Parts: sequence; C-alpha cells; structure tokens
Amino acid sequence: MSFGGWINAIIPVLIVPYYSVIGGWVIKYFVEYLKGNGAKLAEDGYFSNFISNGLSTEICFIVFCMFTLIIIYAGVRNGIERVSRFMMPILVVLSVIIAIYSVTRPGALAGVKYFLVPNPKLSWMTVVTAMGQMFYSLSIAMGILVTFGSYMKKDTSIEDSTRNVEVFDTAIAIMAGLMIIPAVFAFSGGDPDTLQAGPSLMFITIPKVFDSMGFGTFAGILFFLLVLFAAVTSSIALTESAVSTVEDELKWSRKKSTVIVGCIMIILGTLSCLGYGPLSFVKIIGMQFLDFFDFLTNSVMMPIAALMTSLFVSK
Repeated sequence: MSFGGWINAIIPVLIVPYYSVIGGWVIKYFVEYLKGNGAKLAEDGYFSNFISNGLSTEICFIVFCMFTLIIIYAGVRNGIERVSRFMMPILVVLSVIIAIYSVTRPGALAGVKYFLVPNPKLSWMTVVTAMGQMFYSLSIAMGILVTFGSYMKKDTSIEDSTRNVEVFDTAIAIMAGLMIIPAVFAFSGGDPDTLQAGPSLMFITIPKVFDSMGFGTFAGILFFLLVLFAAVTSSIALTESAVSTVEDELKWSRKKSTVIVGCIMIILGTLSCLGYGPLSFVKIIGMQFLDFFDFLTNSVMMPIAALMTSLFVSK
C-alpha cells in the first residue's frame, strides 16, 4: 500500500503551487483595494489583462509562496499553531460581518433562497463537482488529516475533533455562501447568470458588486483580507503535509525539506502563472497548466487516494 501513501503525499505538492498562484491574485486585489483602486478592478477586461501579465502574477505568486514557506520553516508550534490561533478567529469575525451586510441588502433574500432551497434538477457533473469540493474542503485524500493527526496529543478525542471539523467546515461554507450569493443578487438585480463559477465570480463579478456599493472599497478590503486569511491557512496545511512526508520518508531535516518542497512549488507555480500569459500556447489535453493541475488532483488523484486509503484502513 506504499503507492497509496505516496499519492497522498504527491497531491499537496501538485495542489499548493497553483493554489499559491490564486493566492497571489488575492494579494493583488487586496493591495489594489487598499490603494483605493476598486473601480479599476471592476472594469471589463482587468482580470484577463492582469493574469496575462506573466511578471505581475509571478511577483504576487512569489510573495504568497514565501509567506507560506516562512511559516512552515518556523515549525508547527512556532509557525503554524501561532499563525492559526491569530488568523482563524479573525476569519470567523470577518465572515459574520460581511454575511450580515450581504443578507440585509435590498433584494438579497432572493439570493438566500437561491442558495438554500434545494434544486431537484441535479446533473451528474453537479454531483462530481460537489464530491470534489467535499474532498478539497475537508482535506480528504491529500495527507493533511494524517499529518496534523500525528501532532495531536494522546488524550485528544479523535471523535470529538472529527465532529468539530465537520460542524465548523459546514458552518463556514454556509457563511461563505451567505457572504457572496445574496450580495451578487442584490447588486445585479437578481440575475443568477452573474454567479459565474470559479475565478470569474471572485475576481470579476464580486468587484463589480463592490463597485456598486456606497462603500465598496471598504467592503473589498474586508472581503479580500478574509479570502487571503483563508488562502494562507489552507496553503499552510497543504505545504505542511508535503514537507512532513519528505521529512519522515527521506530522513531530511525540516529546514532542508521545506527548501526542497519550496523549490518544487515555485517551479510548478511559475508554469501555472505563465500559463495564462507567455505560455498560453502550451496546452495539456486542451487545458492550461493551472486547469490541468486542478483537474489532475481533484478529479483523478484524490478519488484514487481515497480508495487506496479506504482499502488500507479496512484491512
């Protein structure tokens, strides 16, 4: 079953580079809102022009990547634990503030209904997408649960910890939906077509929503600060899983393992950065680098890793 173990270790190594690229995009938007350039971010074509600029996206990616690696380099107690204790309460408070503002806007209740009322017309791809989101959100089949589980104290209840993860993950997911969907409905006149999936929603639709607000710059700062905190905590978890595996299996020091994993992250992340710019002509089964890595990990490797882990545990 060693293959099952290694595929769990390889998955975060492939995810965190392109995840850090998106984290770099968040940094860019956060800084622009701090500078008062919210109207510029809402302009048609801004996002596509930004990601096609290889140098600009690369710089933002490196900043995000280095921040993550510095925390990992400091270790579990001095780095990860200290940062998480500071970030997670702020994350929850900001989520509540933005969600309350979102659902109290005129016309927002239509978005709440769209979000919470089940739609019986489900396609197979909707189920597959939901499964991928479940894997990603709960960190299943990427070694994170095993890695952080190994740091737990002996007297910690696994059952209680599992229940807490399930409850808080679901609560934050609902909070995220209440933050975004009602606001989009309120400021788009109730048009569900504005709820474009993926980067388009966050980097194109949401800035347009904020631009239509009376205090859109403040809302933009809060929102992208919140997303940045969430991205950093997830990036830390992914990178720690990869570093700890290299550290244990190859018997390297933590510092050496962090540097090696960091170099791999930067190389693969640079491909994802340039995939929408100078390397846009390079396609893998019709996809650019970032989309390919996302498809490979979420739709192929994670289900295989989950199956292998289930077989191992059931023996």
